Amino acid sequence: MREAAMTTDTTARAPATSSALIPMTIIGVLFFVFGFVTWLNGALIPFLKIVCELNEFQALFVTFAFYIAYTVMALPAALVLRRTGYKTGMVIGLAVMAVGSLVFIPAAQSSHYAVFLLALFILGTGLTLLQTAANPYIVCIGPRESAAMRMSIMGLLNKAAGVVAPVVFTLWVLTGMDQFDEDVLLALSAEARAERLAELSNRLVVPYLYMAGALLALMLFVQFSSLPELNVDAESDDEAGDKLGILNHPQAILGAIALFMYVGVEVIAGDTIGLYGRRMDVAHFGSLTAYTMTFMVIGYVVGVLCIPRFLSQARALTGSAIFGVLFTVGVLTGSGESDWIASILFGWLGIPTVPNTVMFLALLGLANALCWPAIWPLSLADLGKYTSVGSALLIMGIAGGAVIPLLYGHFAESTSNQAAYWVMLPCYAYILFYALKGHKLRRWKS
Repeated sequence: MREAAMTTDTTARAPATSSALIPMTIIGVLFFVFGFVTWLNGALIPFLKIVCELNEFQALFVTFAFYIAYTVMALPAALVLRRTGYKTGMVIGLAVMAVGSLVFIPAAQSSHYAVFLLALFILGTGLTLLQTAANPYIVCIGPRESAAMRMSIMGLLNKAAGVVAPVVFTLWVLTGMDQFDEDVLLALSAEARAERLAELSNRLVVPYLYMAGALLALMLFVQFSSLPELNVDAESDDEAGDKLGILNHPQAILGAIALFMYVGVEVIAGDTIGLYGRRMDVAHFGSLTAYTMTFMVIGYVVGVLCIPRFLSQARALTGSAIFGVLFTVGVLTGSGESDWIASILFGWLGIPTVPNTVMFLALLGLANALCWPAIWPLSLADLGKYTSVGSALLIMGIAGGAVIPLLYGHFAESTSNQAAYWVMLPCYAYILFYALKGHKLRRWKS
């Protein structure tokens, strides 16, 4: 998940290890919520494409509205936390997310795309505040040397939610979608078409009403829980007045760019697979994000078991980039008719198969899983007093999830969905450069 700038502050006072179970459980629930809300977008994009009659480029404004909130609201969220404290910040974040869920109700009733985007931005704003508040606890509730393991567990919960969310959305909202096929809708009169689309749109009202209720209940639970407040020292005056010094650390600047690229390809792999599957006539297109998330969970398990015992962070990132390139080539050249890859991997489990080209897109979840946990420590190495500033810079890199999918959408509209996935190749190439050389740089060449 998205670590906050303050996670690296060594002045935070950790609760006793024996009392860490309850805070760990509470934060684990929050990380599951992060993943559920975030990866619901993968199923929401093809849904809104039908309801609001959008093209590929327009539909991907879903990711833009959601992820741009991380960049726009990151600094305001930090200011809020400085005034309220971390526990209260979590409560406020959950409240904001509940408001965003409620905005989906008038959006669904009006089928107005701008209102949907507003709801997504509000959800993203709440998540920005919630994550900025929650992440420091993972470092502070136990020994520093085991913080990476705790973060890996949180990552597993986050991606597990990414498996569950699209499946739940498909079962609840995307049943009987054959009556909303493009050919069927085109055969209707304008009035009948509008009525049918309004019926589909209104399917969102009850799920998001329940989501708002769940978020409010969780807000009350956190408010009245025994979760201890963090005691994090304020930033020193010297550091506050010398933020531009971070520009002298290429490993951090190049790392922020690598994170920008990574989040972009992660969102493309997770959030466009539903659109792509629908284009390939995959019946269960709404649940395809779960395929990508399943491979991400496998990747996290590999990371927990192998890093650093068998695999360094740099080598993990190198392997991730290489697999990213290979799987992207698979997406670009894979068959839209044959499904032998999915048959081998899933056929014995009775899970519905998908064409090879879609399967390669899902496999990018495996390639992407270790990028986030590898880029962060490599970027923050040797920053000293600029560590918190470097962390904030990395958080801004989440904007890649807003920008790069839109670039994909532009090319998908002007060429084809399959051909447009080439935009991921330069992203993985840059990540490979950072893994091999960029993270080692400590000064810019004169």
